[in-house]
Amino acid sequence: MATIQNIWRYYQQYKWVAIFSIATSSMFEIIDLVVPYAIGQILNVLSNQPLDGFSTGAIATIVNLTHLPPNRLTSLGVLLGLIVLATVGKAPIQPWLSTWFHWDIALRTRRDAFHQVVKKILTLPLEFYDEHNPGRIGGRISRGLENHTWSYPEIAGQMIPKLCRVFGIFVIIWLIQWQIAFAFCISFIVILGLTWKNLSKLIEREEVLDKYYENTESRTSEIITNIKTVKAFATEQAELIRQQRRINRHFQVLDRRLLKGYLNLDTWQRTTIQICVFSILVATLMATVRGEISLGHFVTTLTLSSMAYAELEPISHLAEIFARRFASMIRFHEFMQEKEGVDAKIVDRPSPVVPVKFTGKIELVNLTFGYQPERQVLQDINLLIEPYQTIALVGRSGSGKSTLVKLLFRYFEPSQGKILIDGTDIRNLDVTAYRRRLAIVHQEVDVFNGTLLDNLTYGNREASFSQVESACAIARVDEFIEQLPQGYYTVVGERGMRLSGGQRQRLGIARALLVEPDVLIFDEATSSLDYESERSIQLAMRSILGTRTTIVIAHRLSTVREADKIVVLDRGQIVEVGSHEELLQNKGIYHRLHALQETGELVS
Repeated sequence: MATIQNIWRYYQQYKWVAIFSIATSSMFEIIDLVVPYAIGQILNVLSNQPLDGFSTGAIATIVNLTHLPPNRLTSLGVLLGLIVLATVGKAPIQPWLSTWFHWDIALRTRRDAFHQVVKKILTLPLEFYDEHNPGRIGGRISRGLENHTWSYPEIAGQMIPKLCRVFGIFVIIWLIQWQIAFAFCISFIVILGLTWKNLSKLIEREEVLDKYYENTESRTSEIITNIKTVKAFATEQAELIRQQRRINRHFQVLDRRLLKGYLNLDTWQRTTIQICVFSILVATLMATVRGEISLGHFVTTLTLSSMAYAELEPISHLAEIFARRFASMIRFHEFMQEKEGVDAKIVDRPSPVVPVKFTGKIELVNLTFGYQPERQVLQDINLLIEPYQTIALVGRSGSGKSTLVKLLFRYFEPSQGKILIDGTDIRNLDVTAYRRRLAIVHQEVDVFNGTLLDNLTYGNREASFSQVESACAIARVDEFIEQLPQGYYTVVGERGMRLSGGQRQRLGIARALLVEPDVLIFDEATSSLDYESERSIQLAMRSILGTRTTIVIAHRLSTVREADKIVVLDRGQIVEVGSHEELLQNKGIYHRLHALQETGELVS
């Protein structure tokens, strides 16, 4: 669970620079108080009233150093000099000692945080992405980073220094008239305390609104991703109405609850501040009439107190802005606290991965696994795959075929049992080095928005062009490259939208071959293709069989007839193992599936 402590720790790496910049900004805010103080003392000089101890001492020091005459003109000159130093003197220094550092820290932490975000995205387990779509994740990250970036210069560069200015004002007024300072202090504590109490309630509503926004962004992302389905079913109007309802709900929360709450707080605060300013005026005026303070101190006290109460509005405004951003920043840190997967550990300066080489012998020993402890997907799987064998995994949907492959890739750890490759438990191997010896062609091949060549060499950037051509020839990619406007350098679009399904599949096979894997897996590689495309993929697969250990997952049994061994799974267990002919003779599940696909009629 993320808390406000996570927000403070977000800037931890630059804490000493932050302390320095906050201290200098606060110092400049206090230096600004010299002006109303000096003007009050100038009024005392002009009205022939005595100066206070600090001004008297400062003027005496200047007279001793410069040997100027201790007269009225010298006193005015010293006080004007203080004003010059407090205004003109600090003007060229302040931006570089405060503003620069505030934004520099904010931008540096955003850079560092984004680096950590990318690392987090790459190390989260697959089930996280099954539960959260890209729109939801991207919205949470972007809002969190943006609000952190904007909040630091406002809180560290404005809010804290302004609070220091108020404290400085309190000290000066205390030295002039402690009774007024005491009343001033009490009023400030009450106003800030009640403001924070009200903001705490509004923060809770902001958290609810942030979740609403996240859900809306998530649905918008889904609409964009599935826009073809939306148009195909003519549900544009329904989607529009659904999103309008969400937006109206946002408006109701924002307008009726949050905006109204902030306005009530602002109304109460402004009224209270004006009452306090008037009270300070009356108290200071009475003290001046009684001769307890000079005319200069009257002006100084009134000016400083007005300055202090004037700071309450920007301080409260900054607190309100922070409250609005708090929920999204907390949800960002909750994302960063998501538990990483067991499979990936990424370091900033990785040591070179020691290459390994396998014969491709795989052994599954008493393998049991379930995504939920009470529901096992695989139960007591035992299977031996010899080097260069082609193994087909078949069975009904949900029988555990794809889950078996996920365990082989170490996306998950088995509940019981183990997987051995060349006699070594894969959990004892470096996961990066191990996975580089495996390759998979999915049912839906992931294609990045880049050139065809970039996508082909994604798993092996060191591949030569001749290697690319060789892999493309095996995978029959060369059959359609000539049709592309720039050949290998054609930009294929996001998710490869400029390629057909069969072309993407062949690209996936070539990409897998270019990493020269010891184990190659085809996961439903032809299930969604037309007959012509399927035939091309089958020919490509046939040229690969026997060159390495190959595992084929298929619904269409026509793609697995030439496998050395066909493994039939049912309800998470191996129920049949054999060749195509042997399994047909057994008259078991494989025979029934084959008959159903051949004739369309299920054989009992």
